[in-house]
Amino acid sequence: MKITVETTVRAPIEKVWKAYTTPEDIVQWNAASDDWHTTKSSVDLRVGGEFSSRMEAKDGSFGFDFAGTYTNVITKSLLEYSFGDRNVRVEFKENPSGVNVRVSFDAETTHPLEHQRDGWQAILNNFQRHVASLK
Repeated sequence: MKITVETTVRAPIEKVWKAYTTPEDIVQWNAASDDWHTTKSSVDLRVGGEFSSRMEAKDGSFGFDFAGTYTNVITKSLLEYSFGDRNVRVEFKENPSGVNVRVSFDAETTHPLEHQRDGWQAILNNFQRHVASLK
């Protein structure tokens, strides 16, 4: 089953794309809640390139690497990647209000769908706030 989350970012597409694909930016926004953070990130932004983000609880109790491989990259338009046996599609579409960022991903079977949707939406909301804070 696919789950989709989205937001509109009031910024030029160049700024939105850069913030979504640059490790220095990713560590600023990639967390589903205030008690988590991304401590490091790497991006090889090309088909076959790999990415990784180290996500950790701020209290040090747990952490994991969210990593995968890019399967499609169309600059300022589309990212597709796989991680494990799951796939993600991230679309960037300019409109009069800014840039709509839509993320569709394969659900996993461990957590309820609503929990997964809420977590990914929270990360996307953090992304939107991060871009808004950039000069």
